[in-house]
Amino acid sequence: MLGLRRLSLAGLALATAAAGLAALPPSAVAAAGGGRTAAASAPALTAAAPDIDVTRVQAHLTELNAIATRNGGNRRSTTQGYRDSVAYVKGKLQAAGYTVTEQACTSGCTSGAGPNLIAEWPHGDASKVYMFGSHLDSVSAGPGINDNGSGSATLLEVALKLAETDPSMAARVRFGWWTDEEQGLNGSDFYVRSLASAQRSAIKAYYNFDMVASPNGGYFINHVNSTAAAPMKAYWDSLSLQPEENTEGAGRSDDYSFENYSIPTSGYAMGASARKTSAQAAKWGGTAGAAYDGCYHSACDTTSNINVTGLNRSADGVAYTLWKQAVSDTPQADDFSLSVSPATGSTDPGTSLTATVSTATTNGSAQTVNLSASGAPSGVTVSFSPASVTSGASSTATVSVGSSVPPGTYPLTVTGTGTATHTASYTLTVKGAGGCTASQVISNGGFESGTSPWTGDTGAIGSFSGQSAHSGSRYAWLAGYGYAATDTVAQTVTVPSGCAKATLKYWLHIDTGESGSTAYDTFQVKVDGTAKQSYSNANAATGYTERTLDLSQYVGQQITLAFTATEDSSLQTSFVVDDATLTTG
Repeated sequence: MLGLRRLSLAGLALATAAAGLAALPPSAVAAAGGGRTAAASAPALTAAAPDIDVTRVQAHLTELNAIATRNGGNRRSTTQGYRDSVAYVKGKLQAAGYTVTEQACTSGCTSGAGPNLIAEWPHGDASKVYMFGSHLDSVSAGPGINDNGSGSATLLEVALKLAETDPSMAARVRFGWWTDEEQGLNGSDFYVRSLASAQRSAIKAYYNFDMVASPNGGYFINHVNSTAAAPMKAYWDSLSLQPEENTEGAGRSDDYSFENYSIPTSGYAMGASARKTSAQAAKWGGTAGAAYDGCYHSACDTTSNINVTGLNRSADGVAYTLWKQAVSDTPQADDFSLSVSPATGSTDPGTSLTATVSTATTNGSAQTVNLSASGAPSGVTVSFSPASVTSGASSTATVSVGSSVPPGTYPLTVTGTGTATHTASYTLTVKGAGGCTASQVISNGGFESGTSPWTGDTGAIGSFSGQSAHSGSRYAWLAGYGYAATDTVAQTVTVPSGCAKATLKYWLHIDTGESGSTAYDTFQVKVDGTAKQSYSNANAATGYTERTLDLSQYVGQQITLAFTATEDSSLQTSFVVDDATLTTG
């Protein structure tokens, strides 16, 4: 907390709190605010907003503390400890389905500072954004677990809870973990400066969380009587906490970067080196005359320096604010998804093929889905067993090709009809009897069409800062975290019969922080779980290299093809895959 820009806040006449907030539940009896006590029970939130499990927040703090321990005792913005912190948060968010970007700070930051980390939940009105942020760096004197692991871990768990519950969104929610705050609010300043005017205008409020678990803390809100602060204050008022204005932190944390561009701001804080007054101790508990955080900017700012009660109240208040500002009051309608695997098939006249039609409940409750197919030429029939499923179940589609069907390629459409209608494509190739018709059987091998039909760690598929595509704009970025992890993307395909040769080709880019020829981090191509080709950090090179693998032994078979990357406990290696094809002929 409390970077170097200690300027006055002029010209920011924020409006007073708006009336008409949804009624909060009855207030809980306020427990004493000081000391490292067990988490107090929060009152029930509004019907939509979830309770945040404070033990999960503490688990993130434990990992941040361990990262600091492994990296010289701190997570300063210019160190590996900070970069490992970014990798930890990024990995959790990508796995949860967020659009995640590492933003390098190219001006105004300390030389060598790591990136900002930006994560957006890709649902809701993009013209109306509510942003929640905290700085992820520490000072060099200690691990920075209250300052500011507490804010960073709180936002991470709230973000994961949003993904887990996946409510209907009225607005976009964006999270920011800032670099180089302790050196002068530099990361957040760079982020806001980098936005176009229209992008700044889309941010309706920015909420900052810096030191939300101070051991002798108070309950402070930035611009406590502003419109932006209204839901934050309403939640803490429901706990009878009587929050006060955050005067100690005014102009000294990342909210100031947003205020400089007239973006409304608020946020929670529990205090730093200032001392608790007698009046504050009387209403919140704790020790009058002592600092809110006696380990502020010190080596003792570890996991032992956390007020779990305050942490719990802060996390639940953040969730309440997010749900109040950005979640729709209208429940999501029941809906489902539909996919076909494999999405292509090749056969001779007088034979048949099968494919699996899979459904999943994506919103609301499961429903009955009736299956049908269209686009089949004369002599081709498609049947389903069963013909209707409950969303979440699968059906087998049998494509029967009559003996007189002429050779050619025929696009078929599989349709699922329930409360909504969804389709999936299947491409049928009919060969001349005994002949070989060249075909390509991998679907979405360039990763440009979402993630289907790839399975596994599909959060690795997309377009991210730090890597580029071989062609198009999307790719599969496997590993690259800098800690022990495994990523796999897989697809089930049928290698058509009638051709003697089948060849897998793909483009692979490897970059690494490792050195030497020892294989610490590995990449494998697997067929039905068996490794057929391997590369490692020792194969790192500039740009993409086309790789080829003979799969002729699988002609006429259905196989599961997988790209798997495994990383050891330190130093990243990124394996970036693009433009995969499996051709016969």
